[in-house]
Amino acid sequence: MTMQLKDKVVLVTGASRGIGKAIAQRFAEAGAQVVIHYHKNKKAAGETLSGLSGNGHIVLQADMADPAEVRNLAEESLEKMGRVDVLVNNAGIYLGHTLTDVSYEQWQEAWNSTLQTNLLGPANLTFLIARQMIKQGGGRIINISSRGAFRGEPDWPAYGASKAGLNSMGQSLAQALAPHKIFIYTIAPGFFETDMAAQFLEGSRGDEIRAQSPLNRAGRPEEIAALTAFLASEQTEYMTGCVIDINGASYLRT
Repeated sequence: MTMQLKDKVVLVTGASRGIGKAIAQRFAEAGAQVVIHYHKNKKAAGETLSGLSGNGHIVLQADMADPAEVRNLAEESLEKMGRVDVLVNNAGIYLGHTLTDVSYEQWQEAWNSTLQTNLLGPANLTFLIARQMIKQGGGRIINISSRGAFRGEPDWPAYGASKAGLNSMGQSLAQALAPHKIFIYTIAPGFFETDMAAQFLEGSRGDEIRAQSPLNRAGRPEEIAALTAFLASEQTEYMTGCVIDINGASYLRT
């Protein structure tokens, strides 16, 4: 797998921390050149860059909710790197909006912001990069979804809906783009040890959450990174359109 990824160009959104950072590190270790996307935390993105193996990596900023900035991200990536072989749509936001606790205006804002960032942003970036991949003769697109797409998110319904939409988008485009040798995969993680999940894992429900898996722990970002690198390899064409549950068998508990 290392040789297959050597000198490939990989664009990872939301790569300044957590799962995105681990994915960037894994691809760099395999010899790929990585485009590290971030939204606000320039310092963290710089730290990710400085910690990557190899050279030729770059950092680019964009608000995934802004179609113009997404276009700039795609164009800058292609201008500076020449091509993108693998796109990892990882960036996302998680805004609480319990129906009984928020105003109608707050409800609308949460839905608009979440769908713009988590679904429309990846859709726009996928459009732009896939068009280039068609010219290149193929590529890989890997979407980072969530088990919330299946289980529901009672206090974060827009998040669950955005991830369900991401799953469906991946399945639809896997069919549309297979003739162009563009293969699309979706990874649906449960609880992983990230900044986003820290409020839950370090809170009063931490033990309960870990106990959902027979492994009695949350996942590690490096485990998603390993799966992402595998999906980007050349042995996975027939997996296109798949949605992979990576939840430590937590689905199997009653």
